[in-house]
Amino acid sequence: MVVKKKAKKTVSSTAAAKTVDTAKANLQEVATTSSSAILTLSKETKKLTIVARRLSKKRAVLMRKKKTAASKVKTDPNAANRKNLKQIENELTTVKKEATKVAAQKATLTPEVNALRAISRQTKAYTRAMEQADKVLNKPKKKRRRKKAVKKVAEVPT
Repeated sequence: MVVKKKAKKTVSSTAAAKTVDTAKANLQEVATTSSSAILTLSKETKKLTIVARRLSKKRAVLMRKKKTAASKVKTDPNAANRKNLKQIENELTTVKKEATKVAAQKATLTPEVNALRAISRQTKAYTRAMEQADKVLNKPKKKRRRKKAVKKVAEVPT
C-alpha cells in the first residue's frame, strides 16, 4: 500500500508579516515588563537591605548590653540584674529571628532580579539588532542617474 505524502503548506505573505509583527510586539512587551519588574524588585531589595542593616546594628547594641548585663549578674546576682539580662536575651532572639526572615527574603529576590536583568539585556540586544535591520531593510532605493550621452566629435581631416 502506497502512503501519500502530505503536501507542505505554504505560508502567505500576510500571515508571515503578521507573525513577524506579533513577535516584535511580544519582544517589546517582555522588555517593558521586565524593566518594570526589575525596578520594583530592586526597590524591595533596597528596603530589605536597609532593614537588615538596622537589625544588624540593633543586634550589635544588644550584644554589648548583654555583655555588660552578664558582668553585672556575675558581680551582683540580684533579681533586677537577672531580669534585665533575660529581657536583653529575649530581645536579641527576636532580632535574630527577624534578621533570618529578612535574609531569606533577600535570598529569594536576588536570583530573580539577576535573571530579570539578564532577560532585559537580551531583549535590549534583540530590539537594537532588529532596529538596525529595519533601518537597512527600509532604506529607500537609490535613484540612478542616467549617464550623459557623450557627443561624438567629428574628427577634422588634416
